[in-house]
Amino acid sequence: MADWPTIASLATAGGTLVLAVATFSSVRSGQRSTRIAERSTQIAERALLIGLRPVLVPSRVTDPPEAVRFVEGRLVTVHGGMAAVERDGENYYFVIPLRNVGTGLAVLQGWHVSALRPRAEDRYADPAEFRRQARDLYVPAGDTGFWQGAVREPDDRFREGLREAFLAGELLTIDLLYGDHEGGQRTISRFVVAREDDGQWRCSVVRHWVLEGVDPRHG
Repeated sequence: MADWPTIASLATAGGTLVLAVATFSSVRSGQRSTRIAERSTQIAERALLIGLRPVLVPSRVTDPPEAVRFVEGRLVTVHGGMAAVERDGENYYFVIPLRNVGTGLAVLQGWHVSALRPRAEDRYADPAEFRRQARDLYVPAGDTGFWQGAVREPDDRFREGLREAFLAGELLTIDLLYGDHEGGQRTISRFVVAREDDGQWRCSVVRHWVLEGVDPRHG
């Protein structure tokens, strides 16, 4: 005679096992789909950010000159691919014509100047130590603009070694902090300026640091 209670119990256990396997597979599939969706979202967000990221470099020699006026009325004109480092008494004026090779608007936020020669292992200063721009400076994507700064006060921390470097025509290191128009995409680009034999100052960029997210070039 068939043992119906036993058969019923086995059938119930089998059904429960099948349901458990199906539930497990469904959960695993759901988790996998969630991870794929999250990864896709991250990739899309990163692609969007890259599409808005500004990247500043020196302007080209074929770019038009920049005429920059300082608050005291001093006018400095600089040709493309060059830089200006001028001294008036103990005041120093700096101008770098820039080109934005990125795809987002660049808004300059601050700067840091040093009379030290840059080394490959050197990092940037704390962004809190950068001097804020006295006025907003914009460099549109694919277009040109400029940066300007000045050292005037006797106790200015950027004055250290500046006079000796200026007189000797030695390298100056200028770090520019900038981002997009909403304050994100913060980047520091390191520029060096040096005086040529003809007395003009030439500019080049040597490093870019991405402050937010993962920098693919520096980890």
